[in-house]
Amino acid sequence: MKIRVLSSFLLPVSLFLSFFFSFFFSISLFLYGGTCYAQETAPASSAASAAIAPVVTAATPPAMTKPGMIAADKISAGDTAWMLTSTALVLLMTIPGLALFYTGMVRKKNALGTMAHSLATTCIVTVLWVVLGYSLVFTAGSPYLGSIDRFMLHGVSFLKEAGQLSVHQLAPTIPESVFLMFQMTFAIITPALITGAFAERMKFSALLLFITLWSLLVYVPVAHWVWEPAGWLAARGVLDFAGGTVVHINAGVSGLVAALIVGPRLGFGKEPMPPHNLLLTAIGASLLWVGWFGFNAGSAGAADGRAGLAMLVTQVATAMSALAWMLVEWLRRGKPSVLGIVSGAVAGLVAITPASGFVDLTGALVIGAVAGVACYWGATSLKSMGGYDDSLDVFGVHAIGGIVGALLTGVFAMKSIGGADGSLATQAFGVIVTVIYSGAVTAVILWLVKVTIGLRVSNEQEREGLDLELHGEHIL
Repeated sequence: MKIRVLSSFLLPVSLFLSFFFSFFFSISLFLYGGTCYAQETAPASSAASAAIAPVVTAATPPAMTKPGMIAADKISAGDTAWMLTSTALVLLMTIPGLALFYTGMVRKKNALGTMAHSLATTCIVTVLWVVLGYSLVFTAGSPYLGSIDRFMLHGVSFLKEAGQLSVHQLAPTIPESVFLMFQMTFAIITPALITGAFAERMKFSALLLFITLWSLLVYVPVAHWVWEPAGWLAARGVLDFAGGTVVHINAGVSGLVAALIVGPRLGFGKEPMPPHNLLLTAIGASLLWVGWFGFNAGSAGAADGRAGLAMLVTQVATAMSALAWMLVEWLRRGKPSVLGIVSGAVAGLVAITPASGFVDLTGALVIGAVAGVACYWGATSLKSMGGYDDSLDVFGVHAIGGIVGALLTGVFAMKSIGGADGSLATQAFGVIVTVIYSGAVTAVILWLVKVTIGLRVSNEQEREGLDLELHGEHIL
């Protein structure tokens, strides 16, 4: 009976997915064709402009509006070195940073399974990104989705003998290969964050399918809307320097939806579920803190003054948030915990992320203080009132912290620093759009996974532990 029911669902689901991806593919081809047509019609106007003002054209080449080839000697060695370092730092945030941070907070019988979530996500998203994700996010295409110009990294080139290589218009002083690698690390950590919401109870096969679909259907569109200059939220003036909306609100809201749909762990609210090794969690949080300098300062795309300021405000906001969380917990519980201090630090890192390239010291201090208090409330009082089992407080820290940071970016952003004025109304609009889209599509994806291969392990497997039951290994 179970096989017949599963079969009855597989056909319509397969048809739905086939239609969905065919639709995206067709739209991308259409947009690609339009781009090619525009390129074919451009030379006439370009020639006319050259005839009218040849000297000006030669002296001031037009700014790049899409990825393209340039002479290798135009690349900045300093910018490239910094962005290579930043890329490694952001990857460090997922493996081993997030992996250790999450692993230490679960029970011992699920430690390796939780570690596997971050490792598998890193592998899956890496392949998705180079095949399709990068192209759909960082090419113009339409306001809602990029084109397939960079499908399978077509056009991403390094020609040593010709002395040329490709660059992206958002980072024209570094090789495009470095830019896309840096952005890949953001695409990796975002779905990895979500896994903390349903830790200790989701099937590993379900995780793999969920991460695949979520990366393509949620992360890719939202990242394009906000970070590609042609994206519709970017055009409306939504500011997100390094991922408050794209990464943290996106992941945090999806985490809450996942926690609700997957359901609570067996014994949740009835039996203690203490972290098995807070030392691992503290080490993981420390790696996150250090890696975050690549996350925020690296988002400047160059080794310049803006990167230096982003690094400074990141440190200050993080420290302020950790102190705020610690103080509130001390007043309420009578003791400041190590888990509270590192959680407050992560909250500050999250909140300063969208603002790091736009605010000064005052903004950093306020954002850090508000984030520490707000995220403590989100991870304790709000969670208790809601009664949901967000295992590792993905919503309480990342969604709440991301929303605080995104909104306060609109308050404290300075045009003299980031070249753009902040708007609280515009930032709020970006938050609302992301919350609705992320929540709705995540719910659909989880439903598809549930009716095809199932979401949860059996009660017996959950009691025994995911390490042994799903991976055939355990910690002694």
